Amino acid sequence: MARPARAAFVTLLTTALCTSMGAGLVSSAGAVPGSVRTTQQAPPVLAPATTEGVAPTAAGVGKALAAVLKDPSLGSHHGVYVYDASRGKPVFSVGAATPYTPASTLKLLTTVSALATLGPDHTFATKVVSAGKGSIVLVGGGDPLLAVKQATDYPTRATLQTLAASTAKALKAQGVTRVTLGYDASLFTGPAANANWEANYIPEGIAAPTTALWVNEGRISPGMAKRATLPAQAAATSFSKLLGTYGITVAPTVKAATAQAKVAPLAQVKSPTLGQIVEYINQHSDNDGAEVLLRQVGIATGNGGSYVGGVKGVRATLTKLGLDVSKARIYDGSGLTRANKVPLDLLAGAVRVAISKDHPELRHLLSGLPIAGFNGSLRERFTTAGTGTGTGLVHAKTGTLTGVHSLAGYARDRSGTLLVFAVASDSVPVPKTLDARAALDRTTAALANCGC
Repeated sequence: MARPARAAFVTLLTTALCTSMGAGLVSSAGAVPGSVRTTQQAPPVLAPATTEGVAPTAAGVGKALAAVLKDPSLGSHHGVYVYDASRGKPVFSVGAATPYTPASTLKLLTTVSALATLGPDHTFATKVVSAGKGSIVLVGGGDPLLAVKQATDYPTRATLQTLAASTAKALKAQGVTRVTLGYDASLFTGPAANANWEANYIPEGIAAPTTALWVNEGRISPGMAKRATLPAQAAATSFSKLLGTYGITVAPTVKAATAQAKVAPLAQVKSPTLGQIVEYINQHSDNDGAEVLLRQVGIATGNGGSYVGGVKGVRATLTKLGLDVSKARIYDGSGLTRANKVPLDLLAGAVRVAISKDHPELRHLLSGLPIAGFNGSLRERFTTAGTGTGTGLVHAKTGTLTGVHSLAGYARDRSGTLLVFAVASDSVPVPKTLDARAALDRTTAALANCGC
C-alpha cells in the first residue's frame, strides 16, 4: 500500500525536474501516446529548480562521496564521473582513468546514436508486397517491437493482426483469396548472433537472433524467454495463420523470398516512433530492441545492417556529437558482452549531449531513463539506508552483469544544479552483489542531496 503514496510524491518531484530542463524533455512517467496528448499545459505543481545556488566543487562532491566510494563491496576497480550540466563543465572524477565493462549502460550509446541518425519521429514499416499473381511477400523493416496482437503496455505496437486484416482486404479487392507466402528479412545482414556473446545467451533466451523481421522479439510465447530458432520464419508462419482468420487461404509452405524493390505495398503497419522505442528500451533495458537499433544505425550511416556495421555507425555518430570514443571498445548494442570497455565520461557524455540545448532531437534519451524508486529497472531500488534522498531525483540507466554494476544518468542537487554522472564497478565479488548495487544507489543519492 506504500507504493501509490510514494509514486505520487515522485511524480511531483519529476514534474519539477522536467519543467526546468527545457522544451522537449518530458517525464517518462507522463509519456503517453500522441492520440491522447493535449496542447494545454497544466500549471507546475512545484516551482522549477534554478541554478542560483552554490556551484558544486570537486572538493565538495568528493567529500559527499568519500565514504561510499570506500565501500569494499565495490571491489578494486570502481569509479565515478560527475559533470555540471548547468554550467557546462566537469566537476569530479575518481577511478575514471581506465574504461569499464558497461553492461546495459552501453544502451545509452546505442539509443542516442539512433536518435541522432534517424530522428525521434522516425518509424519502421513492416510491409506486404505482391510477388506475382497469387503470391505475396512479408517484408521486415526492422521494427523491434512488432507484435502478433496488441499489448496493453506503452507504446502501442504495430501488429501482424492489423497487417493481416489490411492485406486480406486488399487481396479480396483484387479477387484473390488463395496465395503463397514468402518472407524477406534481408534488411539486416551478417550473423544473427553476435560472436562476442556467451554461448548460452540465445539458447536460454537472454537474447534472440537479431533479424529485421520478428514478432514479440522472437519469443515463442509472449512474455516467455524461449525464442524461435528462426524468428523471421516464425513471424511469417504467424502471419499466415492470421490471414486464414480473415478468409485468405495460404499455401502450407512458407519460405524465405526476395521482395522486388520499389514495389508499392499491398498493406503495411508502422512502428511506434523511434523516440517512443528508445524510451521503452532504456526503461526496460531491452537487449533485443537495442540490438535492432544498432543495425538500424549501421544502415543509416552507410555502414550496413550487420552488428559490425552498427558498431561503426555508433562510433561515427558519437564522434559527430563531440564525444571521444578513442578509448572505447564497443562490440554490440546492448552491453551483453564483457568485451565492451567504455570510459565513464563517454557514458555520461551520451546523457550530457541529450541535455544540451543544441540537441533537442535527443530528449527521448532522458525521458526514457528509469526514475529512482518509481519505474523501470529502478522501480525496486533506492530502498536501503542512505538512498532515500535519491528517490524521484535520480534518473539513470542501469547496467548489470555478474560482477558488473553501473548507473549513468542525471539528478538535480539541492542547489538546483543539474548533475550528469556515471558510476560503475566491474570487479564486484559475487557475494557482495546487492551491497554493491546499494552502494551505487547511495552514490547517486548523495549527488542529489549534495548542494556542494
